Amino acid sequence: MAYNSSDIGAFKNIWVFCEQRNGVMMNTSYELISEGRKLADERGSKLVGILLGHNIEGLAKDLGGYGADEVIVCDDPSLEIYTTDAYTKVICDAAMEIKPEVILLGASNIGRDLGPRCAARLTTGLTADCTHLDIDMNVYTDFLRGASTLPEARYEKFNMEDVNLKMTRPAFGGHLMATIICPRFRPCMSTVRPGVMKKAEYDEAKAAAVEITKFPVNVTEADLKTQVLDVVKATKKIVDLIGADVIVSVGRGISKDIEGGIKLAEQLTEAFGGGVVGGSRVTVDSGWLSSDHQVGQTGKTVHPKVYVALGISGSIQHKAGMQDSELIIAVNKDPDAPIFEIADIGICGDLFKVAPLMIESLNEARASK
Repeated sequence: MAYNSSDIGAFKNIWVFCEQRNGVMMNTSYELISEGRKLADERGSKLVGILLGHNIEGLAKDLGGYGADEVIVCDDPSLEIYTTDAYTKVICDAAMEIKPEVILLGASNIGRDLGPRCAARLTTGLTADCTHLDIDMNVYTDFLRGASTLPEARYEKFNMEDVNLKMTRPAFGGHLMATIICPRFRPCMSTVRPGVMKKAEYDEAKAAAVEITKFPVNVTEADLKTQVLDVVKATKKIVDLIGADVIVSVGRGISKDIEGGIKLAEQLTEAFGGGVVGGSRVTVDSGWLSSDHQVGQTGKTVHPKVYVALGISGSIQHKAGMQDSELIIAVNKDPDAPIFEIADIGICGDLFKVAPLMIESLNEARASK
């Protein structure tokens, strides 16, 4: 059957592009497989991972352990190093033949390059940098009730039979959230921010049961407009917010002593036994911290065991990036600061007086052990 992106009834199942580099699966792939499992269950469809590379079949079973029913393996020497031309052709060849209803990619450097190319070739739409996904309308409206200010009367006008992928992402610099659908074409395509979706527990039985399918790769020299001659790796120290168990973030409240406030945050992470320093958007926009420190809708979404907010008022954008932390401790002079609405422990006071007391107390507790 000829490929026609507007023949919606011909498409089925949820696909996740599973990104690996040098034979190592990216953590984002496991997060997306976990999220894809939820969507596939909502839709009553199959969850399929598509894995490209060379000598990478051994990675496929792990994807089953996180929820994939099937993994399509595209193995070829031309796919060993990522190139836009080769990966786009192989994914589009597979999608045009098998016709998935949804394709999800991580919003990594590779995903942000690959997603738009595939969407253009598949003549469909793409929503970038998503932070929430739903298919079932009942699940979506439950999400809206907890995350939006939409009046209850508006829900009555929704088409509850809508089976389009609802792709929610920040818009207008993170000042509002927009939900986007692709009702006239398939597949629905989305790139999803790393760290936003929660990785499921690994299930050995599911890993053993996953179906592995090999898809023939047909890439010729004529398909490749560019050639990788050499790969040069540069070392740059980047803050790993997503993998941190403890994050101490600073906000506008450090403005009277910026260096002192950042130093206090660093000392507090040390007192916890290790962690990283994060920041609100204002600290990055003001040049106090580099962009890799930013927590929030326009930064990183984090789920640490402990999140400390020093002098952060708690805008909607910031809370969306850290509200799922296991323990939230907030320090702010304003008793009405929105951050206290989600804090497990709230301390109303000057961070420059409170933080030293926290550091002293933690150091004493560690010394006593």
